[in-house]
Amino acid sequence: MRRCSALLISLMLAISAQANDASSPPSKPIKQASASAKEEASAPKEKEKETRKSSKEKESKESKDAAKDAMAADELAVKIAERLALLRKEKDDVARASTRAVARSPAYVAPVRKVTPAKPKEGNEHGSSAIIAAMGGHGAVHWSYDGEGGPTNWGKLNSANAKCDIGDRQSPIDIRDGIRVDLEPINFDYKPSGFNVIDNGHTIQVNVAAGNYISIMGRNYELLQFHFHKPSEERVNGRSFDMVVHLVHKDADGKLAVVAVLLERGKAQNIVQQIWNNLPLEKNLALAAPTAIDINQLLPEKRDYYTYMGSLTTPPCSEEVLWMVMKETVEISSEQIAIFGRLYPMNARPLQKTAGRLIKESR
Repeated sequence: MRRCSALLISLMLAISAQANDASSPPSKPIKQASASAKEEASAPKEKEKETRKSSKEKESKESKDAAKDAMAADELAVKIAERLALLRKEKDDVARASTRAVARSPAYVAPVRKVTPAKPKEGNEHGSSAIIAAMGGHGAVHWSYDGEGGPTNWGKLNSANAKCDIGDRQSPIDIRDGIRVDLEPINFDYKPSGFNVIDNGHTIQVNVAAGNYISIMGRNYELLQFHFHKPSEERVNGRSFDMVVHLVHKDADGKLAVVAVLLERGKAQNIVQQIWNNLPLEKNLALAAPTAIDINQLLPEKRDYYTYMGSLTTPPCSEEVLWMVMKETVEISSEQIAIFGRLYPMNARPLQKTAGRLIKESR
């Protein structure tokens, strides 16, 4: 009986175990679910890899295309350059052939360039026109400051110099008994300019580049040149000065205006030294200076002046020249005076009669 009970219990346990096994999910599907989850988790990474790969392939393709385009452009540029060079060569060959054909032609005559002598500037107080006029063109005695060609004979050397003898508004004069009034200031519009220096046989003359002006009484005058006299040609109340510099200007109508700056012994003058440094070794040969000149430095600080109507102080002694003589002097050293004196110990015209003309001065 006991054995039957035990057998019955064992049988029941076996049946129960089989029932439990039947109710539990199989192990194989669990493993499949786990693999599926892993696949789902790795899918985005694979997609990202594929996207990156696709992007790199696209960039590589674009880079290759750009390189091909650049190479094609270079090849096109080379072809264009070669074509242009060929066209130029063909054009030059045609031109040379044409030139040779014309040169061989019996009717060909080489062109002759007509040279027109340069017209000298008016108002050049020591210019070539004055020299030619004084010489008379026939070996006449040349004008000078002494001897047979001296000032007392200037009017007789050539008919063009008649004003030197018969003019009634001649310069220089002794400036005295001026009327003191509120004179209009001279507007100096000078700027650093190129220049050359010439020893013209009568003085040291400085020719300046265009673009330097003065304005006075509603008129503009351009600076042509300036030059020196020793001693000063003009006097002030009977007083003479060591030297004078004359700055010669001309307006659009050909009217002349001369600014005179009186020079007296003192300290060295920078602009004068710059000019002396560029003195030419031969007469009548202009020497171009390597640097610019600032003529403002040649003017006195105070710009008060005397003014009157006069003439050129050398042949042909033309009149209707507006004179402005600065009242304040500018210093020049003894050595600088001596350098000019070795070339021209005296090159001043004697004083002329005032002849009742009006003289005005700044008050």
